[in-house]
Amino acid sequence: MDLIPEPAPNLRQLLAFYLEAGVDCALTEEPVDRLSEPDAPIAPAPVRETAPPRLLRETPAAAPTVPRSEIAPPPEAAIAIAREAARTAPTLEELRALLENFEGCALKNTATRLVFADGNPQARIMFVGEAPGRDEDIEGLPFVGRSGKLLDRMIAAIGLDRSKAYIANVIPWRPPGNRTPTPQETQICLPFIQRQIELVNPDVLVTLGNPSTQTLLSTRDGIMKTRGKWFDYDTGTRTIRAMATFHPAYLLRSPSYKRMSWQDLRAIAKALEQTQSSS
Repeated sequence: MDLIPEPAPNLRQLLAFYLEAGVDCALTEEPVDRLSEPDAPIAPAPVRETAPPRLLRETPAAAPTVPRSEIAPPPEAAIAIAREAARTAPTLEELRALLENFEGCALKNTATRLVFADGNPQARIMFVGEAPGRDEDIEGLPFVGRSGKLLDRMIAAIGLDRSKAYIANVIPWRPPGNRTPTPQETQICLPFIQRQIELVNPDVLVTLGNPSTQTLLSTRDGIMKTRGKWFDYDTGTRTIRAMATFHPAYLLRSPSYKRMSWQDLRAIAKALEQTQSSS
């Protein structure tokens, strides 16, 4: 029996395949077939005239591949290093500097930049999501895409804006293709967000979505059970009132839950009023 070859995929099918595989941006304007042998030697890139001649002669043709084990330490060691580093950061500025130089999380090697935080470090309320997306990775700020615009409308509904709130993520680097962070990646980054919360020292902590809620509030329940309930978040020096609610990205996919989110926000606003009147 003759085998009939499958038809070649069209452009739309190829784009859908690349998007599902996590390819969401181009590195060059022209495609490069990296599996084919070049017919002629590739011309060297033009060198700036200001470069010293000695460096030109000593520059190797290609940099050697660095083994993964030399890029990041084993997860257990990385977690211990992260805990010690985060503990020693006296300010948010120094905590950010530590993260910029931290090599214990492989996500740093695939992200465009660190996404540390946005808003007012003196705010009485802090929102924490899971991880940056594509827009956040480009701009270096959390919640700036579609979900960020919805978060802005959510906090505006209770009389707040980014000048009166502090916003961060458990994971400060975008996972490739927006995939879910692994448990090891989460545990490596956890000491830094814990120290960040301690340094901001808000009156109310709001976890956005299931991953940040389970990570920070030490619960295995899903967001449907945890949302709208008050938790005690212990920083080691103080207990902060914490509430979980839906992540804005989830509300974009399931707008019927916006009513529940509005109920959570009203409870949060009431708690802020109570803490202000008692202080």
